[in-house]
Amino acid sequence: MRKMLVTDYEKCTGCRLCELVCSVKHEGVSNPARSRINVTKWETKGIMVPMVCSQCEDAPCMAVCPTNARIRESELGTVTVNYDRCIGCKTCVVACPFGAINFDPIDHKVISCDLCEGDPQCARFCETGAIRYAEASDANKMRQREAAEKLYESLQKLDGAGVS
Repeated sequence: MRKMLVTDYEKCTGCRLCELVCSVKHEGVSNPARSRINVTKWETKGIMVPMVCSQCEDAPCMAVCPTNARIRESELGTVTVNYDRCIGCKTCVVACPFGAINFDPIDHKVISCDLCEGDPQCARFCETGAIRYAEASDANKMRQREAAEKLYESLQKLDGAGVS
């Protein structure tokens, strides 16, 4: 069964530890600009959203790559970069619907989540559980439950306000 990273912005505190451990794991330095995960902050709403590659089944980044440098690794199913083929055109960065592909400003290369070879450090170090590494089917069940809970809460608020 395929596993994936699941994020829950409601649990994210914006500590950005995920960015730091990612950059240390992959680049050997504590530099969020070189991380494969990014916490997007909406200051006005007080929301922090961890953004990471969803490892799309029909990955747009793979479809647009002019050199076929974006490839699916067979064991974990991650979409990775073959740097021998990559020309650094950043077409994959633009094509990603989640904004989850980054460009390393030091090494001048595109970077995206590789699930840390099956042990994602961002999930391992996330103390609030905002980032979890779960079976894809379990992740879908969690999302369905969360959506149902939000719908129920919304209906309760409407009912309490006398709206029917």
